[in-house]
Amino acid sequence: MSTNFRADCLPVLIGSLPLHDHAEGVRLVFEYTPEIPLWVQLPAYKQEGMIAQFQPGFPGLKTEKDKSYIDTSDPSFDDDLLGFYEDYMAVREGKIALEDSRFVLTADTAGGFFSFLEQLRALSDGPSAVKGQITGPITFCLGLTDQNGKAVFYNEQLRDAAVKLLAQKARWQVRNLSQFGCPVIIFFDEPALAGFGSSAFISISREEVVTCFEEVIEAVHDEGSLAGIHVCANADWSLLLESATDIISFDAYSYFDKLVLYSDLVKRFVESGGILAWGIVPTLNSEDIEKETTDSLVAKWEEQAQAIQAIGIDKSTILAQTLITPSCGTGSLSLDHAKKVLVLTRQVSDLIRKKYL
Repeated sequence: MSTNFRADCLPVLIGSLPLHDHAEGVRLVFEYTPEIPLWVQLPAYKQEGMIAQFQPGFPGLKTEKDKSYIDTSDPSFDDDLLGFYEDYMAVREGKIALEDSRFVLTADTAGGFFSFLEQLRALSDGPSAVKGQITGPITFCLGLTDQNGKAVFYNEQLRDAAVKLLAQKARWQVRNLSQFGCPVIIFFDEPALAGFGSSAFISISREEVVTCFEEVIEAVHDEGSLAGIHVCANADWSLLLESATDIISFDAYSYFDKLVLYSDLVKRFVESGGILAWGIVPTLNSEDIEKETTDSLVAKWEEQAQAIQAIGIDKSTILAQTLITPSCGTGSLSLDHAKKVLVLTRQVSDLIRKKYL
């Protein structure tokens, strides 16, 4: 855990916006969350979907009619897989620079990252921290399939390659964001974790999930940065609370009562310096977005903070180790609703900080 970052109830976003213009996305980010800005993903572009954005560089990748998959039946696949591991080892051993490798993000799939770098370079004062994000290994490996439609998670070799691909792309983000002299935070977005333990994922073991997390989190920690895991639904929270992650980003609006059931683990996580990113601003449906106000959401957060206090954590610790966020990204919302989510996130943070810090 980095000692030079204090969350202090600052606002931070999850990543996606319903726009077609990366420059406009960056402008909104710096308008509402200048202390901890992030690069924006625009799902309006197919290449910026959760799987598509980070799959370039994967061995055996093919795209036909807008559908991508890993073709293990191609005669060249074994050579491609070998080449992938040779590149990986060459980068890890310093024989190839990471920025010259297959593990970089490029402007055609991550235009928001490069717009973000431009804006950061133009700042006279650095922010408190900067945030990047990447699809988490469980969601990525369950969303990417082979030529038969089987998720790569269920092929141990392909899963290993996927985790290594994501770990290196996370490293690459950290190195590019570290030039601005402030703490770097990388979130692994894991919506698929909501299904862990259900009959749909009955063949996935806890150990497999934990091993995937260990490798990607270690990559971020090796670069001296903070790792977060974002889950926008209910989950087996013990998986996250017992992991090496520094930040747990959760839908506090809808699922706080589920998280707090793990009171002993929550207490241990916070006492060890872990940060809770409270997704207190709803994004799931328009009715909630329309009905809530800054005051109603602050009151909801205060009630939840009291529940955390009740398990034995003092208020000052909670305040120091809290971030205020939307419950999820806003890429699937109307622009008006997305902007209200940004406004509420800013105002809820401001009001909590004014009252308590």
